[in-house]
Amino acid sequence: MRYRDASGAGPLARGWAWLRHWSWKRRSIPADAPLSQHRLFVVPTGFGLAWAGLVLILFLFGANYQNNLAYGLSFWLFAIALVALFRGWRNLLGVRLTITPEGEAFVGSEAQLRVRLAASRDRQALVVCLGRRLGRRAGRRAKPQHAGSRETVDVVDGEASLTIGWPVTIRGAQPLPRLRLESDWPLGLVRALAWIESPETLLVYPEPLSGAETVTPSPVAGQTAPEVARPRAPREAQDFAGLKRYVPGDSPSRLAWKQWSRTGVLATKHFTEPPAPPTWLDYAAISGDREARLSWLCAQVLAYHRRGEPFGLRLPGLTLSPASGFAQRRRALSALAYFPSESASSEDISREGISQKRGFGEDVFREGLAPRAPDGDVPGDVPGNAAGEGTP
Repeated sequence: MRYRDASGAGPLARGWAWLRHWSWKRRSIPADAPLSQHRLFVVPTGFGLAWAGLVLILFLFGANYQNNLAYGLSFWLFAIALVALFRGWRNLLGVRLTITPEGEAFVGSEAQLRVRLAASRDRQALVVCLGRRLGRRAGRRAKPQHAGSRETVDVVDGEASLTIGWPVTIRGAQPLPRLRLESDWPLGLVRALAWIESPETLLVYPEPLSGAETVTPSPVAGQTAPEVARPRAPREAQDFAGLKRYVPGDSPSRLAWKQWSRTGVLATKHFTEPPAPPTWLDYAAISGDREARLSWLCAQVLAYHRRGEPFGLRLPGLTLSPASGFAQRRRALSALAYFPSESASSEDISREGISQKRGFGEDVFREGLAPRAPDGDVPGDVPGNAAGEGTP
């Protein structure tokens, strides 16, 4: 079970955090484990409390007036409540739930969690939701951005799946939220519920700055303005690459007449465009607070990737050599996500770097993803790897 770090708080706050941790540890069950009777709770609903009140009133009426019909009706309603309680409890018993993140998540958006339910027999009206509020109030009182945090599903033929939205507001490796599985089937008198905890984490990228492709941020004093991802104007091909066989429609100005006079074969001169200078996205060249810089860099990374243009990234403690493709995009976005938060000092960033944050080198730069450094690379660059890491 995960709980907030209260090491810097007073003894009362630390004791309260420990008590909450102990309480949730006793109530929650790990994901991919069948729900046992020790982690399955049954609470009455509002309708169930009204039902219990009616049973009590009928029983008192029968006892006061010696009315056998009131006795029978109260006992009959009480028996129905007992059967509903037992059936609702068995409806959740043994259900196995697995949580898997789907796709990518950016700050300010909604991450998609794939929830799979498995059971040995069919189950009815299972509700998977976020948060701790019980019952339909969780969906009725939810904010508009949390509208997708409650889904209902039936388990048919032993399995079912659904997708639930999780609003993310903090970047970095975030633990998956605690999910609540509940059901008020069959009559809505009682609600059986359980809390499921997943050990997996989701890497949340910074929020891309809107309009970053057209807005250039203010540069730091003494440095040039950073480059913005815009379509590059086509340049004239100047480097001679060789000859190719003539194809009708080739420009007459590029016909190799001397080659034709010697061999009698008409050929066309082929030229290539000279290599463009590498584009660098530099954290130190941008002014503003830390999160604003990371948002602008994130938008630039996405823009360059969409255009298929190579780019490099410079962060305090990490340098990614210019490259293109999905692997470079993933490395750059992961570096931005793992970048220390505002609470970390500049000395900590320079000393620790990003490669030491949460196993950055192990999760992002796996074998086969790092590009080879081109000749004449910038001194001090690490080709596609965290600072100080080498290829084993």
